Amino acid sequence: MKLSFTKMQGAGNDFIVAGGLSETISLSDEQIRALCHRRFGVGADGVLLLGPASDGEVDARMIYYNADGSRGEMCGNGARCFTAYALGLGLGREGRVRFETDAGPITATAGGGEYTLEMTPPFDFRLRETVQLAAGKSEVHYLNTGVPHVVKFVPDVDTVDIRREGAELRRHPAFAPKGANVNFARINPDGPILVRTYERGVEDETLACGTGVTATAIAAHMIHGVDTPVKLRVAGRAVLTVGFERAGEEIRNVTLTGPAETVFTGQVEL
Repeated sequence: MKLSFTKMQGAGNDFIVAGGLSETISLSDEQIRALCHRRFGVGADGVLLLGPASDGEVDARMIYYNADGSRGEMCGNGARCFTAYALGLGLGREGRVRFETDAGPITATAGGGEYTLEMTPPFDFRLRETVQLAAGKSEVHYLNTGVPHVVKFVPDVDTVDIRREGAELRRHPAFAPKGANVNFARINPDGPILVRTYERGVEDETLACGTGVTATAIAAHMIHGVDTPVKLRVAGRAVLTVGFERAGEEIRNVTLTGPAETVFTGQVEL
């Protein structure tokens, strides 16, 4: 079986995108891992499949798989790439498309060379939580922005041992059984917040994480009073913008804006 695909990237977070409304693609965990392998496959942080919607309220369905073959609820950078891919197929209208995800429906628009997602409302806030790590106690902030995230503010993101501490927090008993993505962030008064992310399902640092910068922006506002919209610079050097409204302790009307680009297209034998 040959799979026609488009390789895309959003802020350095890269994906294999495939599918259409006339077909339903089914891939095994083993096939996904093989496709995402950076030496023996196409290479990607995850796979995005476009398929028919379950009802007439949306234009399509986005199914997302992490590089390890596990299914993810949502991916912010992936959803922007999915938006560009869907619009390229002629879905939606006037640069606007609405699609299903496992985290809920997403509406996205294109404009000015970037893509803006209307994100699902964040929930399950556990701010200022103290956890015991191998190096000692640490204050972290937990919230779900479509997928679960831990945010830790640090003095210098460049000195963080992200593979060690990221892996430890990702599988910490406090966030069992699903675990969480982990974001290390530095509030920068002279520019964008700096963010590095350890991603669940990739089990390593990625160059960007859309739901991660969303979680970081909301935590920065609630903990440090950072004004919205919040600009954040990821490890891939791109700057993403997160907007939202706050009503008491409720965060609503969350948006994520950033780039999405096609890298190449091709076919691969499965």
